[in-house]
Amino acid sequence: MTPAPIAVALDAPDLETAAHWASLVTPHVSTVKVGLELYLRYGPEVIASVRGASGVQVFLDLKLHDIPNTVAGAAKAVARLKPAILTVHAAGGPAMIQAAVEALPDTQIAAVTVLTSLSDADLERIGIAGPSDDAVRRLAVMAVGAGAQALVCSPREVATVRAEVGPDITLITPGVRPVGAASQDQARVATPEQALADGADLLVIGRPITGSADPGAAAAGIAAALRRTLAGSGRAV
Repeated sequence: MTPAPIAVALDAPDLETAAHWASLVTPHVSTVKVGLELYLRYGPEVIASVRGASGVQVFLDLKLHDIPNTVAGAAKAVARLKPAILTVHAAGGPAMIQAAVEALPDTQIAAVTVLTSLSDADLERIGIAGPSDDAVRRLAVMAVGAGAQALVCSPREVATVRAEVGPDITLITPGVRPVGAASQDQARVATPEQALADGADLLVIGRPITGSADPGAAAAGIAAALRRTLAGSGRAV
């Protein structure tokens, strides 16, 4: 059975837990996501540990944001880990995004538009012209123009971004919460089914899976629901 288009966020307290979660969910999902905290605590070895023998795709979510030369160097430093996806902040500008793309040609560079934890009021406080959907749209267009092959945006902006950038750009959506799950620190959320229906390609889901009593069963349940959604819409499963 084809794994569902889910990236499970392995925000674990230790390497052993992250590897265990990965082993439980990889039969059901296409991707596991390693974030900044886990990577900084354990370094490159975390990638091999969560990839295991399954060869699951690894999404390295470092959200690089620095001058172009520094970001290019950081991207080259992780090249040997062969991440399927590496994130940079779109706010770093076109030269920085282009530097990452050129430094890591075999990895999808995903530009993070506006963090899903930020509300319109937050954007105003930090000096970014809103509302959030307009800010996301502007950053998305700029990032794609600079060579980004993927974009990270909240589910609420997926339809707008898809209309702007066309069908060939991978849209990754955090802030995905199954019905009944708490939103926690995410300000702009949607259900997995709605995010897919609006045009998302890869859904980032963490605590609703890893925080459950049985992460494997939770991943399997969400994956089955997504397959039904995709089959009903005529999209590839």
